[in-house]
Amino acid sequence: QVQIAESGGDLVQPGGSLRLSCVASGNIPKFAGAGWYREAPGKQREMVATITVEGREMYNNAVKGRFSISRDNNQNTVYLQMGALNPEDTAAYFCNFAYIDDHPMYHSLWGQGTQVTVSS
Repeated sequence: QVQIAESGGDLVQPGGSLRLSCVASGNIPKFAGAGWYREAPGKQREMVATITVEGREMYNNAVKGRFSISRDNNQNTVYLQMGALNPEDTAAYFCNFAYIDDHPMYHSLWGQGTQVTVSS
């Protein structure tokens, strides 16, 4: 059974940086894309950044130029490097990891989230 675990969330001052990690463990024959999403109190979950199998990246306009998504192919790990953080970035950040199993069947899994708080 494949499981997703995020880490790296923390309390950081405005202007600071963080790197979030999303590790997928288990049998993952073929990666099928991943993304980071965030959910702030009272707001809907929104896409932050996504990466395709081919490595194409897409970003929410609010984070373009400040955040960067990447993937470690060998370790089934997806990262979100965040810089120039501001209080509007405060949210729970969730990883979505998609893969294709041996059948083949497509799976899309969510992690439990990691909290990022930007405050002085």
